[in-house]
Amino acid sequence: MQFVCRNFGLSDLPRRGLTQQEVPLEALLLDIEAELSIWENGRPVWSDEAFPVAELAHHLALWLHSPNAGRQDFQLDSMQADPGLIRIVRSDEGWRVGSIFTPDFWTSPVAWDVLAAEIERFDRSVREGTAAMGIDPAFIPKP
Repeated sequence: MQFVCRNFGLSDLPRRGLTQQEVPLEALLLDIEAELSIWENGRPVWSDEAFPVAELAHHLALWLHSPNAGRQDFQLDSMQADPGLIRIVRSDEGWRVGSIFTPDFWTSPVAWDVLAAEIERFDRSVREGTAAMGIDPAFIPKP
C-alpha cells in the first residue's frame, strides 16, 4: 500500500485574495492540494485529483503522535468534506486504508510498522511539494 501525490497546487489562494506569505493555517491546510492516489501492488486503486494533502498530512502526524497510535483507527475529518474521506482501520489481519466514497474498497492489510513508514514517506512527499511551491512546510507537525 502506498500513498502517491503529485501535481501540487494552491488553487484557492487567489480567490481568497491571499498571498502565500499571509495565508492562515486553516487556508494552507485546505488550499495545498495535489492529486492523491492509493496504490497497491504497483497499480492505483483510488484517486482524487484535488485532495487537501496538507490537511491529511497534518492529521496523520497528529494521529501518529497520539497516545493511542497503533491502537485507534484514523478518520480524516476534513474541514471541507464529509468525515471519513480517508479512513485507516485496524483488523485482525492488519491495518487497512479506505474512503467513504468507495465503501466497498479497502487496501490489503499491512502491519503497523509498514503503515507508519508509509505515512512518514507520504509526509516527506507533502513537505517537498509544499516547499517546491515556496511555502515553509513547518506548519505540518512531524510524524
